[in-house]
Amino acid sequence: MRETKSDNLKTKPEEKTPLFEKVKSFSSYKITKDYDSVYYYLKDNGFSENFITNLRKVKGYILIDNQIATTKSFLPKNATLSICNNPNQKTTIMHCILPLDIVYEDAYYLLVNKPSGISTMPNRSHYSENLGGAICHYLQNNQPDFTLRILNRLDKDTSGLVLVAKNSIAQKDIKNIEKTYLALCEGVIDEPCTISKPILTVRDNGVNQQKRVVSEQGQAATTFVLPIKTIENTTLLSITLKQGRTHQIRLHLSSIGHPLVGDALYGKASDRINHTALCCNKLSFYHPYLKKKLSFSAPLPQDFLSLI
Repeated sequence: MRETKSDNLKTKPEEKTPLFEKVKSFSSYKITKDYDSVYYYLKDNGFSENFITNLRKVKGYILIDNQIATTKSFLPKNATLSICNNPNQKTTIMHCILPLDIVYEDAYYLLVNKPSGISTMPNRSHYSENLGGAICHYLQNNQPDFTLRILNRLDKDTSGLVLVAKNSIAQKDIKNIEKTYLALCEGVIDEPCTISKPILTVRDNGVNQQKRVVSEQGQAATTFVLPIKTIENTTLLSITLKQGRTHQIRLHLSSIGHPLVGDALYGKASDRINHTALCCNKLSFYHPYLKKKLSFSAPLPQDFLSLI
């Protein structure tokens, strides 16, 4: 067996306050077999190359039996490996103060109910007020170096549940995020259907445009549509996705002649509602640390309810 090099593990005498003591959050793993290096353990256990690169940047982000190590350090069986939960760079988007409708929160995840009319992330038209900036502001006191990791983005006009991982390891470990949308479309859909059409981002001089199109050159996308009830010449739908492409529900329904009510981009504006009638109203996931499935729901916005 190869011996561990002591200079990989011991803190130099002059370092009276090791950096790892200043880091707020670590995850620890009991090692069940020898690894030639910490790097091989991390790769075998699903950590991304980007995450590993960021671990390397600060001495003290990797510990073996509470001693400073590196990604090159030998990792023996029965050792305890501790790694920084948050090695990525702090998110530097502009913070903003907006009310957050918090549905669930623990040390690992935050679930909020986003209203329509608010972008999930900054963009050219919503640079200073967006959900991402509000979440950063909310978490900055407890996590000054918070890195924003939104696990399911919603369009500006789509309301509903948005899930955030509070650190990189919580992001890596989460499993089986399932989302259900309620939508109101134009016309009558009286049978369940599956729409499988690839989606292509439209670019102009290399810049992504807002609108997407169905194209064989696009990314695979499948939408499962279940009609709930017909209201005059509209249909209330329950929708789930195999993938989660930008504008997937809106584009797919428009492509079969049933654009969403209020969708001015893929259909037409409505005088009954000033945004797309689409809400991510149910979300569930397997919590890797509580070791159980959690399920949540959000109420429909009042203007959506008034249509049904």
